Amino acid sequence: MTRRALAGLITLGLLSSGCASMEKGTISRLDLIQKRGELKCGVSGKIPGFSFLSGNGVYKGLDVDICKAMAAAFIGNPSKVQYRPLTAPERFTALKTGEIDLLSRNTTFNLSRDASGGNGVTFAPVVFHDGQGLMVRKNSGVSSIKGLSNSTICVGSGTTTEQNLNDTFQEKNLPYKPIKYQDLNQVIAGYLQGRCKAMTSDLSQLAAARSGFPDPQEHIILDQILSKEPLAPASIDGDQKLSDAMRWVVFALIAAEEFGITQENINIKLLQAQSNENLMSLRRFLGVDGGLGKKIGLSDDFVVKVIQATGNYGEIYNRHLGPESSVPIPRGLNRIYKKGGLLISPPLK
Repeated sequence: MTRRALAGLITLGLLSSGCASMEKGTISRLDLIQKRGELKCGVSGKIPGFSFLSGNGVYKGLDVDICKAMAAAFIGNPSKVQYRPLTAPERFTALKTGEIDLLSRNTTFNLSRDASGGNGVTFAPVVFHDGQGLMVRKNSGVSSIKGLSNSTICVGSGTTTEQNLNDTFQEKNLPYKPIKYQDLNQVIAGYLQGRCKAMTSDLSQLAAARSGFPDPQEHIILDQILSKEPLAPASIDGDQKLSDAMRWVVFALIAAEEFGITQENINIKLLQAQSNENLMSLRRFLGVDGGLGKKIGLSDDFVVKVIQATGNYGEIYNRHLGPESSVPIPRGLNRIYKKGGLLISPPLK
């Protein structure tokens, strides 16, 4: 073989290798999930009402049901989810390394995380509109942020919570000492052990934490809100196929509540759509007509599978955060727009 021929073969091999890499790079995570037949979903696992490992070893909560809804839409089975409990500092690394497919872990949607120059993730629509607050002991005598001047405050390290705390106290020219921990359980433990005068987190997390205290009535959440915290699921940046699918699964949960479609009546609604050609909006929404699912890499009846698995957004909320739940949080901004909230779905058409 001549040197020229050998050089040509080497060049061809390099080009082939490069092409294979390029082709591999274009494969969506959604395709990998569907081929694997299982969704790897990053959660906290330590926040009652959102994601919490119960005594019988089952994960429960709003964030967990979002994972189930995604699995129902992506692979047709809400039980095919592998939950990965992650601390705040671990979550974005887990996305980038492929340890998880998506993140459903009380994560605030902001510019730094969304930007390619920041954490480089893509957010789905907001699933819980939250805000950061402060909790103190009832007998502390503290009734406002000013009362925490020169105090120690327990906070999660590497979170927007830490940054918001610093911004608020700096703006008010109030000195304080942050006591930093890796996860919420450590923050709670530090607070209960008296290592700090107050603890700060999202209001939802404060309410969840307090519900598990031996004497919850002896702790109060201050009225002042330090920030707005829109919490949303996230995926790695640059994977439009997966991010499109995630986006429309969340919108489907919201739209189902707008339509009045529930886990109980979804099969009846489907029969109505199949038997009445005049119900065009319902037929498109439930995948009878329109072929909408295929446009985002899902089956056309993905909405039916999602609602059968989890119910609509309102049902998920009430199940884990409603008045009869162990962590009751008024819906407030998390109502659908027709009832004065911020949740609204673009048309599925």
